[in-house]
Amino acid sequence: MKKKYVPSSKDKKDWLDFTKQIGNISPKEDDFPQENIEIKKVLKLDLHGSSLRESNEMVKKFISESFNLGYKKLLIVTGKGLRSKSYDNPYVSEKLSVLKYSVPEFIKNDENLNNKVSRISKAEIKEKSEGAIYIFLKNKKKL
Repeated sequence: MKKKYVPSSKDKKDWLDFTKQIGNISPKEDDFPQENIEIKKVLKLDLHGSSLRESNEMVKKFISESFNLGYKKLLIVTGKGLRSKSYDNPYVSEKLSVLKYSVPEFIKNDENLNNKVSRISKAEIKEKSEGAIYIFLKNKKKL
């Protein structure tokens, strides 16, 4: 059985003197450059109410700007597509006209965007995963 350490009165005094010299302790975030804090943030783009053409333009601009700013993770909310008008047009597949399917395909088929993206995945459940995707960007310095 280990003996319990009992600090001496000198140890206690030394510790109290030491803690008085520390002063105000700053939050951990203050130790990191602001640039690193911003890079860890997840930017969000909401495409609700946008047409396919508008969405593709917004996604292209969003990914390019985020990549240039050094962000690593993006959240794109496409919606579930429940109000899609594709059922009115027999020549358009319901699944292909819904943003949640077409946006990832647009990114994969655009060479410029695809070179900046390392991975696309469904968002976590807390982010309402049925209507949102994560875009993970490559390191800007390596390109």
